[in-house]
Amino acid sequence: MHEAVIVLVRGVIGFFSLLIFTRILGKQQVSQLTLFEYILGITIGSMAATLTTDLASTAWSHWVGLMVWTILVFAVQHFSVKYPKFFVYINGQPEMLIINGKIMEETMKKMRYSLHDLMEQLRVSGVFDISQVEYAVLETNGKLTVLKKSQYQSLTPKDMNLSTSYDGLSTELVFNGVILKYNLSQLHLDTLWLKQELRKKGIKDVSEVYFASLNTKGELYVDLIKDKIVQESNVEHL
Repeated sequence: MHEAVIVLVRGVIGFFSLLIFTRILGKQQVSQLTLFEYILGITIGSMAATLTTDLASTAWSHWVGLMVWTILVFAVQHFSVKYPKFFVYINGQPEMLIINGKIMEETMKKMRYSLHDLMEQLRVSGVFDISQVEYAVLETNGKLTVLKKSQYQSLTPKDMNLSTSYDGLSTELVFNGVILKYNLSQLHLDTLWLKQELRKKGIKDVSEVYFASLNTKGELYVDLIKDKIVQESNVEHL
């Protein structure tokens, strides 16, 4: 029982220490992490876990180690932003695997990147015919960026000289039955307006709404907590 209490206390310390330290290091998607940053993240997490369960040593020594690693990672991030050469030294640089439709075999050998890996990443990017590729760049996070040849690229409204309207971002107004009054005020709207709009859609109370948002065109999207899905019955035509 005594050990369980110690693990509980150390677990709380490790959890909030890791939370604070990761907030200091900033937000970044896992897919954007370089291999070096990914390994650093795993190491820091492992140290936090050891702080919780390793009762043979003091929690203080593990906490100091966790703090030292966090400071070092923060320093690496700082120097990587300030000094581009340092970033290249630590994380490497993007490598061109396809140039003008030609595969760079020597570069792939240097990167230990197989043709199987290349074809797999091309398929992930929606390319199933390598002859359609103009350039392919292996980024520092291991992701392959692909530029198709101009004749295989998708048409855009600009290519067809078509004018488009501004879409922008939708604003959340209701979440899980709760009105987000601050967001309403940012749109110069009030609760009364929202309830009136909901009544027009046959919704008597906002507690029925799971999610509601308003787009830049003034269209209100509403999703109910208990959605009524109308299923069409199969009718045989004689």
